[in-house]
Amino acid sequence: MEQHVNLSEVRPPPTPYRLERPVYDEAYLHSQLLHPKDRSPKTVRQRLAKQLHCSSERAKAIALSFLPILTWLPSYPVKEYLFGDLVSGLSTGVMQLPQGLAYAMLAAVPPVYGLYSSFYPVLLYTFFGTSRHISIGTFAVISLMIGGVAVREAPDSRFTIQAPNATNGTYGDFIDTEARDARRVEIAVVLTTMVGLIQLVLGLLRFGFVAIYLTEPLVRGFTTAAAIHVFISQFKYLLGIKTDRFSGPLSVLYSLAAVLTNIATTNLTTMFLGVVCVVFLYGVKYLNERFKKKLPVPVPGEIIVVIVCTGISHGLSLSDNYQVDVVGTIPTGLLPPSLPDFSLVPNLVADSVAIAIVGFSMGISLAKIFALKHGYSVDGNQELIAMGLCNFVSSFFQTFAITCSMSRSLVQESTGGRTQIAGLLASFVVLVVVVAIGFVFQPLPQTVLAAIIMVNLLGMFKQFRDIPGLWRTSRIELTIWVVAFVASVLLGLDLGLLVALGFAILTVVYRTQSPKTVILGQVLHTGLYYDVDEYEEAVECKGIKIFHSNSSIYFANSDLYVNALKEKTGVDPLHLQAVQKARKRKLKESAGKERRNQKSSEKMSAIVKLDGDLGVTCEVVSGDDSQNHMDVQQNGLVAEARPESDSEEAQFLEPLGPVHTLILDWTPVNFIDTVGAKAIKLVRGPYFDFYSTTVHSEHFYKMLRWKRSFDAHVLVLVMWNFAECQTFVMSHCPENTTSLFYALSWQMIKEYAAVDVCTFIAGCSSEYFQEILG
Repeated sequence: MEQHVNLSEVRPPPTPYRLERPVYDEAYLHSQLLHPKDRSPKTVRQRLAKQLHCSSERAKAIALSFLPILTWLPSYPVKEYLFGDLVSGLSTGVMQLPQGLAYAMLAAVPPVYGLYSSFYPVLLYTFFGTSRHISIGTFAVISLMIGGVAVREAPDSRFTIQAPNATNGTYGDFIDTEARDARRVEIAVVLTTMVGLIQLVLGLLRFGFVAIYLTEPLVRGFTTAAAIHVFISQFKYLLGIKTDRFSGPLSVLYSLAAVLTNIATTNLTTMFLGVVCVVFLYGVKYLNERFKKKLPVPVPGEIIVVIVCTGISHGLSLSDNYQVDVVGTIPTGLLPPSLPDFSLVPNLVADSVAIAIVGFSMGISLAKIFALKHGYSVDGNQELIAMGLCNFVSSFFQTFAITCSMSRSLVQESTGGRTQIAGLLASFVVLVVVVAIGFVFQPLPQTVLAAIIMVNLLGMFKQFRDIPGLWRTSRIELTIWVVAFVASVLLGLDLGLLVALGFAILTVVYRTQSPKTVILGQVLHTGLYYDVDEYEEAVECKGIKIFHSNSSIYFANSDLYVNALKEKTGVDPLHLQAVQKARKRKLKESAGKERRNQKSSEKMSAIVKLDGDLGVTCEVVSGDDSQNHMDVQQNGLVAEARPESDSEEAQFLEPLGPVHTLILDWTPVNFIDTVGAKAIKLVRGPYFDFYSTTVHSEHFYKMLRWKRSFDAHVLVLVMWNFAECQTFVMSHCPENTTSLFYALSWQMIKEYAAVDVCTFIAGCSSEYFQEILG
């Protein structure tokens, strides 16, 4: 019969090791052990010459970094990669067509500009991008942000004209849609130019790290709110309702209220067609996800819907017979390049910055995911340059801002795409449609595009599943998610992003201002220290408190830190000072009584002596219980008792509290601000001297210099390991000595110095203090 053996029962106990290392102080380190290298500072001319130096190797490196396609195209394995890239490119291009038309509606421009935005940027990214799998092009969030700016700068009210009604001949208010759309295109183009310029400049200045300030909870909450905006904005197209388009704070509520107010004007044909498309697209998306491993390529549900509904609309004349809104005129061919209207720039600077950062953060986050999955690296700075060039150059050909699309990127990667050859082929598919057969999609109902947009938002709505996980792992990150979502929904995407970013920065301040503080205890027979409130095996050593805080120390949290220290350890220097002053006052009063008793005794002795000379026998007893008594004998000898001050002195020398040593673990501290540095310099002279060393063994006890008096110097000893501090305290500090290992408020150090406290810092670099103290 087999017997199951628990490996933990047969595993041998860990072998103990004892390490002995020499102790070095700062003077020895910098005079004997370490010698700085001789470095002559380079002049400005030398630095410029080095930066502007040109050689064949440097030129090649610059070319390869600026054109990443040159690193992989010469060695492109045609037989291995070409078929996968071909299938992936066709699949992505077929998906890009309807999304380009649909997202143009979000950007408040005619649908053909979505096709332009699906061609030029994709073509450029093939040459300048470092990711091999992401699909560049139109994206719902960026399109909605552009549309919000376009509607704000060119509202319908500015293009209202009076024209005769063809039915009854009366004059009424009408919107000049051609002039409105032309103005909104100008705004979107200038905004795209600014976005590309900002991204390009940030990339050249090596600011690729800027995306780290948009944390993942912030981005996911923001994109979920954007999905709410997009979803509600498509209701009027799905139902065929005529309403105004709103922007700014509470725009989502105004849009929803407008739809509900005009719900009676719903076009039933439009609604029926849209709902059927939503159901069909959702079913196709479910099947593609369910049978992802069995299907060679995903079923192109979107292009199927577009082709079928275009045919139905053309055959039944839905626009004329049933008043179904359609895409309308799609000009054939590409537009010639033209300069944007830069007079609009002053009103678009803030919006362009927000769109540039959001677009880049979405692109680089998805690019890093695919790079990690497939074992290559992406350059954040080059990605900024690539997206900047895509937006800046393409804007001269009447495009709007683009970024990476999650749904298309997943299709491009899952259908076998290995390189950006797939993206290049996808752009050629769009080019063929724009140049040759764009007019075919003119009868396409807008409700079909709305259905495509709504179904594609399902992935973003799944981000609501983040809430339970963040509730269990990090309440602060959950708060960031919720604030980003609520602020973006209510205030709009531009102001919501600003509020969310500010709140995320405040959470960093909050985490450092209110850090987690615990008392550490030692796990018996080990060198491990854990929270005594959380683990039963962690035991405090008698008379020693190890205080741990997971934050740096600066002006915003120093007071809170001190309060937490007092609360956790029960050691309050003000209380200790009050106890010590009371003992000193009591000792002083006892000394005064002793002197008065002594004078009274001398006087009484003189009287007794006089009476003895006269032959008088008497006995004098003090009336106060606390005074000494004397028995005067008949022969003139006087017996005096010692005052009862020994017990008072012993009481004064007793420890002020049960905690004789407080060790502060300062290992998480990585900076102190100038306020702390100035306080150190002020306190250093009149109150204590600084000595710093690195502790590795018991020999450092020889370095300690302290003075046991009320005007003692306080020694700040820099240690790397708080466990060694505790070892030193238990080995060398007597129990009746009040020693404090402390490292926080220099004002507190001054207060502890007044009660004869020796101060130590555990876990801090000694070089830092040398730099601060000069």
